[in-house]
Amino acid sequence: MKRLPGWLEKAVFYQIYPQSFYDSNGDGIGDLPGIILKLDYLRSMGFNALWLNPCFASPFLDAGYDISDYTQIAPRYGTNEDAKKLFREAKKRGIRVCLDLVPGHTSLEHPWFRQSAVPQRNRYTDRYVWADGSSEIQEPGLNLIRGLAERSVGYAANYYYSQPSLNYGFAKPNPQKPWQQPVDHPGPRATAKEMLRVMAYWMGMGASGFRVDMAGSLVKGDEGSRETIRLWSRLSAQLKRRFPEAFLVSEWSDPSRAIRAGFDADFLLHFGPHAGAYLSLFRAGEKSFFHRSGKGSLGLFLKTFQRLTREAGPRGYVCVPSGNHDFARISYGLSREELKTSFAFLLTLPGIPFLYYGDEIGMAYQENLPSKEGGYERTGSRTPMQWDGGKNRGFSRADPRKLYLPVDRRSSAPDVASQEQNPDSLLRTVRALVLLRQRHPALQAKGTFKVLSQGPHQPLVYAREKDGEKILAVIQPSGKRARVKPRLAGRPVPLLSNGVEWTGKGFSAPGVSFGLFKLA
Repeated sequence: MKRLPGWLEKAVFYQIYPQSFYDSNGDGIGDLPGIILKLDYLRSMGFNALWLNPCFASPFLDAGYDISDYTQIAPRYGTNEDAKKLFREAKKRGIRVCLDLVPGHTSLEHPWFRQSAVPQRNRYTDRYVWADGSSEIQEPGLNLIRGLAERSVGYAANYYYSQPSLNYGFAKPNPQKPWQQPVDHPGPRATAKEMLRVMAYWMGMGASGFRVDMAGSLVKGDEGSRETIRLWSRLSAQLKRRFPEAFLVSEWSDPSRAIRAGFDADFLLHFGPHAGAYLSLFRAGEKSFFHRSGKGSLGLFLKTFQRLTREAGPRGYVCVPSGNHDFARISYGLSREELKTSFAFLLTLPGIPFLYYGDEIGMAYQENLPSKEGGYERTGSRTPMQWDGGKNRGFSRADPRKLYLPVDRRSSAPDVASQEQNPDSLLRTVRALVLLRQRHPALQAKGTFKVLSQGPHQPLVYAREKDGEKILAVIQPSGKRARVKPRLAGRPVPLLSNGVEWTGKGFSAPGVSFGLFKLA
């Protein structure tokens, strides 16, 4: 049976959007030396793992998800030596660093594509999906781009026109279209081998693993993902033979498939077959479960999460992130107290927590910003980290006009420095929750999860248990005060509370509150 990396049991990830985290040289763009300077902050929060959005060479038509060199740090972020130093300094603090792998496409500027685009055959001719010989302008299931290369018809693009699809073959190639190569053709096999080389390069430099972009999209025409699962099963096994502690988490949003494919974990996200379950938590307006209106329901999420966790079994984890760079922040439409109950839930679930930078202070989604580097509506979730109340919120000493994106200039905008001084702040609450999870095995990745009580306007009560330790979470997202008395095998001893109390006759929960109790 596949062995999961042991360090994942206690892992709490922090996602960093590099260009917006901390600018160390005053050019208005965050960088790797800036991340190094903030490692002590991350350690103080209890985060012991990082995921960095792409930091490789790129023309940045899609914020770095259009890579022109997989083994070179983009100059605006620093150098490969800076990456080595980041891995080294993070390790000193007990923090692992995972990078963002983009295996499905490159930039138009990648040397592979430039060679593949010429009409004469060469070693890169089959590195991308080209519809050579087809008289059709459109191809079902493919976004074909014409007119940017000398080769006939065009190339398939995965997302934007600037992201040509790498060739991993077709699950059911059409014999009438010889450009649709089978997965075992030399072209697709060479692409897979090259991606394995890229992963090994960064693991050898000191990385601990990868979040894999669009992981389920590699093999074309792959209904049911059968061939994509086979491909990733092979690649993950090959990587782990050399690096047994390597971590692979997919952007698949379908854990059943991703974990079968050899990934250690997959996310529930705002797209895919389980989008409704995820969105029902925080992003359904007044019908969100964590909105104080009490109009939301946890039913769909619980049913989905528990089923997927059972299916994953000992082979992998289901991750429920606070958010990421692709959709509105968790704070959008929620108050500070609602965010506290949300984080009490996220940080006491089984699996591996992922927190998006700035969510720990309640950074806002900034609406109506002009698109930056292909961000469009996502741009508002990518603004600079707010460190203090000084110039540019402490993100950069640059002229504000040179910033990658504008900072939140509202007088009410949260920042790290002020919340550090406030015992009742969101930051202090998140820190307490993370550190509590690190100290208690029952709250970590593989502790069992059992719901004891839930209902409209009633507290959600669940138990986590591992190695003889049992911890009870009592979370009241509704704005109404309520009482609940679940059947307990032990006496509740408070560990952390934001309003919930054990009265001896049950739990008293004010509106929008939570409490964590160890059963003695």
